[in-house]
Amino acid sequence: LQTRLQAGQGYGNTLKCFLTVYRNESVTGFFKGMSFPMATTGLYSSVVFGVFSSTQRFLSQLRHGDAAAAPSLADMTVASSVAGFVSVAIGTPVDLVKIRLQMQTQPYSKANIKLKPSAPGSPVYRGPIHCFWTILRKEGVAGVYRGTVAMLLRDVPGYCVYFIPYAVFLDWATPEGSISPSPFTVWLAGGVAGAISWGLCTPMDVVKSRLQADGVYLNQYKGTLDCILQSYQNEGLKVFFRGLTVNTVRGFPSSAAMFLGYELSLKAMKRGQTETNP
Repeated sequence: LQTRLQAGQGYGNTLKCFLTVYRNESVTGFFKGMSFPMATTGLYSSVVFGVFSSTQRFLSQLRHGDAAAAPSLADMTVASSVAGFVSVAIGTPVDLVKIRLQMQTQPYSKANIKLKPSAPGSPVYRGPIHCFWTILRKEGVAGVYRGTVAMLLRDVPGYCVYFIPYAVFLDWATPEGSISPSPFTVWLAGGVAGAISWGLCTPMDVVKSRLQADGVYLNQYKGTLDCILQSYQNEGLKVFFRGLTVNTVRGFPSSAAMFLGYELSLKAMKRGQTETNP
């Protein structure tokens, strides 16, 4: 729904988009482009959380001489930014393939735009692997990383308003004197952080989605700035808030599960190390 609302035409609001996709493509329409993100989500998440934690420990060691020292707000900001920057290397190709697969049945009715030979509305890619290799063969590495600038502008600040609110809310919600927060507190803090992050990042998420969807049948945008200007000129300021509801609503459960899984995994590994090396 998010991609269709942000880069598609004629879907209207979230409910209309849902009904349109279901009517035209049945239930399978909601799962298009899902296999590639599912296959890479473990690697992506481990890189993001690993880079964030490692950078945070490095800064604590550098500043305080103790990697376990409580990080400052500045340390968390730097660590979040580094994690966001590194994540783009993995996330851009994955998002590109997902969006191309989701948008290849999107009909286009734009004037003065030179369409590619494929007929709009008919499938171009047979699956995620075929999609990836087709883009790589026709557009090169630059094509695989289309939308990188927009993704950097989304993810670098996005992870700052992801990890920092999580840490702040977790600290606030944990009773004084507790050794560690409860699983529910972790789940809630993660969900709040995800909702805040995805909500605030929606404008640049719209730009990224449009840039990556661009190229299935047409080439409309020359780059990030051109996409921003064209979108604003054609549809006004409201275009940058397309998919806000979907982003915010999905951000809560996905991030809640992510942080809970991360924290529980860390506890399990630490417990295993303690038992192995008492």
